[in-house]
Amino acid sequence: MSASYEEFVAARGPALFRTAYLLTGSRADAEDLVQVSLVKLFVSWSRAARAKSVEGYARRVLVNAYISGRRPARHTREHLVSSPPDVAMRDPEVDTALTLWPHVRALPPRQRAVIVLRYANDLSEADIAHALGCAPGTVKSTAAAALATLRQRMADQEGRGND
Repeated sequence: MSASYEEFVAARGPALFRTAYLLTGSRADAEDLVQVSLVKLFVSWSRAARAKSVEGYARRVLVNAYISGRRPARHTREHLVSSPPDVAMRDPEVDTALTLWPHVRALPPRQRAVIVLRYANDLSEADIAHALGCAPGTVKSTAAAALATLRQRMADQEGRGND
């Protein structure tokens, strides 16, 4: 017997939030992304509960919501902030924790999703392909492009640091 929606959210909600946080780089955006994803999951719960992996289904909903939310908008979106915009806002948990993280945050959404799912969630190429709705070969080429970009940016940063 499969778990109820509420049981699933209680058990796997923190893992979905962690993935959302790594994708968005912001606690508020991650909370919004999880909320949107959980609403979509609730609406399609009868289908999700029959899936081979409910967590995989939920992860795919989350990643698709993230990628579709990052597409260029036809109009300007408003962004709510907790302090006035004239105050520099940095997230010390993300910006100072890893030297690499700012470079990961600068990747295009699909590349960033592949890197987060592979290295933060330790998913296989097949699982990432399922989450993104693409072929495993696309995951490989996307990961290769992302890693090449990250290597180049890290090399550039090291070169500037030695000046």
